[in-house]
Amino acid sequence: MALTHSSYSNEMKAKGMAVECNERAEFLGDAVLSCIASSYLYTNHPKLSEGELTRIRAQAVCERALCEYAQELGLGKYLLLGHGEVISHGERRPSILADAFEALLAAIWLDGGAKEAEKFALRFLEPEIKRALTSNNQDYKSQLQQFVQLERDVLLEYVVVDEAGPPHRRVFTVEARLNNNIIGRGKSGTKREAEQLAAKEALRLFGLE
Repeated sequence: MALTHSSYSNEMKAKGMAVECNERAEFLGDAVLSCIASSYLYTNHPKLSEGELTRIRAQAVCERALCEYAQELGLGKYLLLGHGEVISHGERRPSILADAFEALLAAIWLDGGAKEAEKFALRFLEPEIKRALTSNNQDYKSQLQQFVQLERDVLLEYVVVDEAGPPHRRVFTVEARLNNNIIGRGKSGTKREAEQLAAKEALRLFGLE
């Protein structure tokens, strides 16, 4: 069940066969993974602030990280996919792999219990958390990207809304937008720095900076 994508389930349903997909398990696995990561960070890093705990957890459970965990396990070759997903190489798609990892964790939780699920998850979480602890904390754009990836189907973009000053001394104003909602604004002599400042303001909005 944990490795059955909805596309395969729907195809089987059209043939008159009831095959459960992994969407409900992915929902449970997402919560279990977040709980395990939060508990580990809270217990093992008592000096970290709430904002730092949130940032590190976000990096450890974002879609990019989950996809890498799934690839390490080789989950792609075991997925049950519908014909369309097979043709479009759905076994490589990050969102499908991330969901499958969460569903697998849920299956371990349901079949083996909380301790087995924690043991399994920490194999992947611990190395990623160590990387997050040593990462450059001043890369505000990366921090923000990792945080928003806690939610699926979100669009984070940086939009230049104003350019002022002479050609040799331009000042750029950039807005950070989440699903078209302005969450931060930055102004600087370079677009890159303006984007970083916009991301920093957004992190403050979310209580992470």
